[in-house]
Amino acid sequence: MAARSLWAVRRRVQRLLASSIPPDSREWLPPFSTAPQRNAGEDCGSEDPPADRGPSLAEQALRLKAVKLEKEVQDLTLRYQRAVADCENIRRRTQRCVEDAKIFGIQSFCKDLVEVADILENTTKCIAEETDPEDHKLTLEKVFRGLSLLEAKLKSVFTKHGLEKMAPIGDKYDPHEHELICHVPAGIGVQPGTVALVRHDGYKLHGRTIRLAQVEVAVESQRRL
Repeated sequence: MAARSLWAVRRRVQRLLASSIPPDSREWLPPFSTAPQRNAGEDCGSEDPPADRGPSLAEQALRLKAVKLEKEVQDLTLRYQRAVADCENIRRRTQRCVEDAKIFGIQSFCKDLVEVADILENTTKCIAEETDPEDHKLTLEKVFRGLSLLEAKLKSVFTKHGLEKMAPIGDKYDPHEHELICHVPAGIGVQPGTVALVRHDGYKLHGRTIRLAQVEVAVESQRRL
């Protein structure tokens, strides 16, 4: 009898507890639990997700880094475009300088040659105006003086611009400087394989051969070609 009464009391307590909790938030409670119970408000407050607090610190750091990298890319792009433009300007100026050098590179040389032309022209006029056609001796003397002056001026112009006439007689034959015309017997004091005679003068410009000298090379008598 006492056991039935205790069981009925337990059932009534469970019904009362169940009726006091909303239907959608009811939880199973062990009968006669002595642990402290939390009400519905506390359960909802502890289990609800945290409120939206905005981007995290990691996201903010990534955004700042992305902005910084974008600025660096823009700066590098601008510098690259400027460098390309500068290179193009330098290329154009260099090309123009090269073209001018090709056209006006011999300007100084031509200016000196004009003086030679003046000497030749003045000599011709002097001979034509002041010389008696019948006085051939005087005419030849004036021609000789004019040609001597002309030759001296040409030599000075050549020396000024680094143009040098080669004097290869007695030098060993060099195919880079001499053009072989023929072989001749080696005479007294002439070594075989050396230049014995120059047919046509050769010239060097600042040490570089620009025209080969046409020469005859001495050989021993039995090797004459």
